[in-house]
Amino acid sequence: MLKKSIIISLLCLLSLYNSSLGFPAKDVQVITDREYFGVVRDNIQKAQSSINVMMFEASYYEKYKDSPSNVLIRELIAAKKRGVSVKVILERRKGKERATLRNIETGNVLTKGGVAVAYDPLAITTHTKLLIIDGKISIVGSTNWTYNALDKNHEVSVLIQSSEVASNLQDYFQSVWKSCSKSKCADTGCVMMFWILARPGATYSNFVFLL
Repeated sequence: MLKKSIIISLLCLLSLYNSSLGFPAKDVQVITDREYFGVVRDNIQKAQSSINVMMFEASYYEKYKDSPSNVLIRELIAAKKRGVSVKVILERRKGKERATLRNIETGNVLTKGGVAVAYDPLAITTHTKLLIIDGKISIVGSTNWTYNALDKNHEVSVLIQSSEVASNLQDYFQSVWKSCSKSKCADTGCVMMFWILARPGATYSNFVFLL
């Protein structure tokens, strides 16, 4: 009898825990490997009001115009041009680290297209791979926007249709956005400015003349 009472009590506590911390979701879709590109492209194309992206590495390949990551980056620009609010947060580190240099180039492409771009503080690594679309769809997982991640690697993400989840992630996105350095130019000088900033020992005075 005592054992039965303990089990019932544990079940009640578990029910309370789930109801207080869980988020309702209309649908959760697991996205693996090559599925990611099509799912993300389709949802960007369907976006009506907002797209917020946080990405550890997003690569735009000048020599390979139709690579999957190039297509997704151009879809963000197309969404902006049709009136969707688009914001992108990208990783940035000191030195000539690959992700930083690629993100700076991609950020410049996006900025030229009218997309709001920000780079995280140098002391913090943004390892997130996240999209929030129209305040109701969240896509989060392991997939970077690079050729290998989109076309070669084993990767897993999930698409969650939930306004509550999206709202929670949107609050997180905004808190990170406030701490970031915003990209305000869209020419060669912009790339040069962040290139100098990324160099070891660089300070604001090293590149202020480029602004």
